[in-house]
Amino acid sequence: MSEQVRGEQGAAAGSGAVRAAEPGGGDRPERYKWIALSNTSLGMFMAMVDASIVIISMPAIFRGIHLDPFAPGNITYLLWMIMGYLLVTAVLVVSLGRLGDIVGRVRIYNLGFVVFTLASVALSFDPFHGVHGALWLIGWRIVQALGGAMLMANSAAILTDAFPARQRGMALGINQISALSGQFIGLVLGGLLSAWDWRAVFWVNVPVGLFGTVWAYRSLREISDRRPARIDWWGNLTFALGCGLILVSITYGIQPYGGHTMGWTSPKVLGGLIGGAVLLVAFTVVETRVPQPMFQLRLFRDRHFAAGNAAALLASVARGGLQFMLIIWLQGIWLPLHGYSFEDAPLWAGIFLLPLTAGFLLAGPVSGTLSDRFGVRWFTTGGLLLFGSSFVGLLLLPVDFPYWAFALLVLVNGMGSGMFSAPNTSAIMSSVPASHRGAASGMRSTFQNSGTSLSIGVFFSLLIVGLADRLPRTLEAGLRAQGVPAGVAHHAATLPPVSTVFSAFLGVNPIDTLLRPSGTLQRLPAHNRAVLTGKEFFPDLISSPFHHGLVIVFATAAAMSLLAATASALRGRPTKPDDAA
Repeated sequence: MSEQVRGEQGAAAGSGAVRAAEPGGGDRPERYKWIALSNTSLGMFMAMVDASIVIISMPAIFRGIHLDPFAPGNITYLLWMIMGYLLVTAVLVVSLGRLGDIVGRVRIYNLGFVVFTLASVALSFDPFHGVHGALWLIGWRIVQALGGAMLMANSAAILTDAFPARQRGMALGINQISALSGQFIGLVLGGLLSAWDWRAVFWVNVPVGLFGTVWAYRSLREISDRRPARIDWWGNLTFALGCGLILVSITYGIQPYGGHTMGWTSPKVLGGLIGGAVLLVAFTVVETRVPQPMFQLRLFRDRHFAAGNAAALLASVARGGLQFMLIIWLQGIWLPLHGYSFEDAPLWAGIFLLPLTAGFLLAGPVSGTLSDRFGVRWFTTGGLLLFGSSFVGLLLLPVDFPYWAFALLVLVNGMGSGMFSAPNTSAIMSSVPASHRGAASGMRSTFQNSGTSLSIGVFFSLLIVGLADRLPRTLEAGLRAQGVPAGVAHHAATLPPVSTVFSAFLGVNPIDTLLRPSGTLQRLPAHNRAVLTGKEFFPDLISSPFHHGLVIVFATAAAMSLLAATASALRGRPTKPDDAA
């Protein structure tokens, strides 16, 4: 770290220690820090629940607005419902974190609660159907993501201000586990609420948002030193456009293009990826030239900050697409083979993934607390190695697995992720000067959210490549064996595998989706029709091709986890948090 940054950090840490001990500081040392922890944990839990609750509720939402997601062109609406929230939060958190440094972190955080709650109200009262209904939901999801980004960008900085170094890992651990567990609890909530009414998926945020908003405005206060500065418009613009172009291109890259299985060869996608990369290079140039940059790039000279963010990005790529792969595996194959209907599969998929959440909840606070005493490196590196080993175990599972083995492996996955997340966040936030904590928190969130979006694109692409290699022959042979005419069977088998994948993802029998346009099902004998639309035909048919794709996906995730563990180990010797002061 440069001497200038070390000087800033030492002064900030020292002044923070003085403020914590001042009698005039009111109840900050004891009572206020717990208020800050509980409110920010509620905010992060709410924001991350909403990032995943829609995923599992998609079938009910599309039925509710009377839109067929498999009609030509409608997959775009489906993807934007999933990816739009992730994209906006990834793009805006750095800018909103820096804005918090300038005008007040609590002020931006509280405004985030307001925006999030108002958007939830608007989402639950969608007045339209069809395409207009989908556009209404996508638009307000983007507004909701703006509120979520305000919460994400400033919560870690607020906690770092409120807690002394000796308790920071514990506090950030609880906050991080609230966020990560919310991501998976949202899957169960989505299944339960959408079975009642699809609008309830958005209603559930309203009372929580109202309570959190009132509580935040009444209880949170600015305890950091604000440093007014000019807004770095060029830095904000180049970063937002560059990051946004890359993530939007990834979203369109996993959609079919022309006669291709996916859109990675589309000029629009290639242009977006290249243009986004050029803008991010321009961003780094701008940040070294302006007197008051949006983000201090020199922070990356600190090995704890750089290694922590690199490990977070790699781990997020490994973890981000995991829930999508597991949901497709459960909903499309395992649950139907075990007697569950395709319509009920989304709810049960969320329930069967609860061990993943339990792993987060068990390991996160414990590792955060212990890292306060013994340093972070062994917890972060060991957690990532445990995390990666679970992918190896999942890779070795048969498609029709014994549930105890699956539950044990996803529990280990959650525990490894929990062991890593809390200490790593504490190390990142403790390595920066107090005046840059908002921007640093935003950069950390950007790496995490961008990794999730990138992961979905990478994992879906790998899975679809694996399916495209084997599924067409298997599908055509299976359909013809049940009396489907050769021409219809060949046409269904040559459709892009993404339709088959999304059918399973939405809890819809993919065979019905593939054959419905031709009207073939109605003309087949009753026995053949019952076999094709039953619970076993599609899972048996797709098991081998799907497992081939899963092997590629989980092997890649294991490799990414090993790279993340290596980056974490390179952060340097284990240090106690008090060393930073």
